[in-house]
Amino acid sequence: MTILVTGAAGNVGRHVVDQLVQAGQRVRAMTRNPANANFPEGVEVVYGDLTVPESLVPALNGVTGMHLITFSSEGYGPLQTGPEIVELAMNAGVRRVTVLWSGANGPVEQAVEASSLEWTFLQPTPEFMSNALLWAESIRMEGVVSEPFGGSLDAMIHPADIGSVAASALINPGHAGKIYTLTGPEVLSIPEKVRTISAAIGRDIRFVELTEEQARERMRKRGAQEDVIDFVIGWHANPPKSAYTVVPTVEQVTGRQARNFAQWVSENVHHFE
Repeated sequence: MTILVTGAAGNVGRHVVDQLVQAGQRVRAMTRNPANANFPEGVEVVYGDLTVPESLVPALNGVTGMHLITFSSEGYGPLQTGPEIVELAMNAGVRRVTVLWSGANGPVEQAVEASSLEWTFLQPTPEFMSNALLWAESIRMEGVVSEPFGGSLDAMIHPADIGSVAASALINPGHAGKIYTLTGPEVLSIPEKVRTISAAIGRDIRFVELTEEQARERMRKRGAQEDVIDFVIGWHANPPKSAYTVVPTVEQVTGRQARNFAQWVSENVHHFE
């Protein structure tokens, strides 16, 4: 069978592709920029844009499983094309789908849940370890990390662990109708994350706490929509208990312990040096 990975060039999508390839699956990676794609040998790379559902028709040909994202790269808002995407997938013969869920019941989630697809929702903590890459330039140039709400705690997750759970759910039976909450194995504050990076590069990094308005303005400059900004700021200002409660889902689904932040940093230390 062929498995289609949407958002394949993203932080999570790349890991879904890698994990499926390692499991010996036939993988089709969908991206809006196939010419710039860099995937493992044997991966079929195709063009597709989730905001333009008809562009998925060639990508879905012969596909029986699909990893689906729910947000648009334009402003990071929820995709509005869920019903069209799901209809195309079902018409193409897709049977099983994993959904990288944002936690909001948007058009994609509603359409998938109402369908006859064997769906699995993956709900990771909003804080991915790869988000620390946003600090890379300021660490290299100034030795500084600037963020609001320094005391905010979260059990951030390695994107590769999301990829592992997605691959398991797409390949193996028993995951249909499940909603998997996914976290990393530890709870950290921002200063603790900074100290982990500092130890890895052997250089002191200073933490500067931003005001809420400074943080909002920075997100606006990065192109985020106001509702997305409100969600992110609200989550950091008053994170729900689930954000800093470690759950064993990764190990339960994959049989392997979730990776910690020090592991992620060791894999990506070159970005900060």
